[in-house]
Amino acid sequence: MRRVSKIAAAGIATAALALSATACGSTSSQKDSGTSSSSAGGKGVKIGVAYDVGGRGDHSFNDSAARGIDKAKSEFGGSVKELTAKTTDTEADRVQKLSDLASGGYNPVIGIGFAYANSMKQVAAKFPNTTFGIVDSVVEGPKNVDNIVFTEEQGSYLAGVAAALKTKTGHVGFIGGVDVPLIKKFEAGFNQGVKDTKADVKVDNQYLSHGSDTSGFASPDKGKEAAQGMLDNGADVIYTAAGSSGTGAIEAVAGKKGAWAIGVDSDQYQQASLDKYKNSILTSVVKNVDIGVYDLIKSVKDGKPLVGTNSYPLAKNGVSLATSGGFITDIQPQLDAAKKKIVDGSIKVKTTP
Repeated sequence: MRRVSKIAAAGIATAALALSATACGSTSSQKDSGTSSSSAGGKGVKIGVAYDVGGRGDHSFNDSAARGIDKAKSEFGGSVKELTAKTTDTEADRVQKLSDLASGGYNPVIGIGFAYANSMKQVAAKFPNTTFGIVDSVVEGPKNVDNIVFTEEQGSYLAGVAAALKTKTGHVGFIGGVDVPLIKKFEAGFNQGVKDTKADVKVDNQYLSHGSDTSGFASPDKGKEAAQGMLDNGADVIYTAAGSSGTGAIEAVAGKKGAWAIGVDSDQYQQASLDKYKNSILTSVVKNVDIGVYDLIKSVKDGKPLVGTNSYPLAKNGVSLATSGGFITDIQPQLDAAKKKIVDGSIKVKTTP
């Protein structure tokens, strides 16, 4: 094994993103799916995946991870077992999911989302010969865990710049799925980007659920209601970081002439299921979870598993703004200038509101 503090992600970004069309399978946040697929010959890597609520098919965070899994399976062969969290899952449920994958011989075992942090700490210690990976959290203790983290606040800052430059009403909004530290990074970056660009722009901030209630990540109806409320109050650009709940927000925005939605995690303009709303999707803050997931799987196949904390910042294309639709072409110089300042350290983006 080898410990790595940071790895270069840019070299595989284009190839990983090219697989986005394969990541739109269906699942349900209310189902504990256990699908398995094998390549010819049964060789390759046995990949175990525990998705967050919403699972594969959420058109957002989980689908971004799925692209990396699909890319790895296509290149290396082998098999994949996928489990999906329910909104009602307890810590014991998460421990069971990870344990089932590890005891089934899957390696690596990957938890998609910070909710798996505590359970992974327990399970990884019991399976020292298995490499685990977790997205969006750092598991302290076990030496066989790859902590895959991103600078969500940096991508969100650029979304804030875009929102401030595109608003006609001087009023924008942010909708978060659950008020946890991870999503507050999105809020903090977005708000700072707006205010640094145009200090007089008003920003509304709202969360769909709180505390241990994770339904805010898988409730399109809640996303739609929150967005509609912001639109009714005068906001004309709304950024939503809320998993599949964001599809409801996008639907609401698309119903108001002149309003813009900003997507998250995946390039939501390119999502087939959102095609009828795509002309209202200004841009998306793409979090290239697929790159981190792919890197981990490849490292296990190569016999040199990544462990420790591996960060994917803006400078390494870990996060970026999607340009699909050409709606931000006119403000690209300002966005490029802001990106340069973040990368060179001139702008320090906050991680808390």
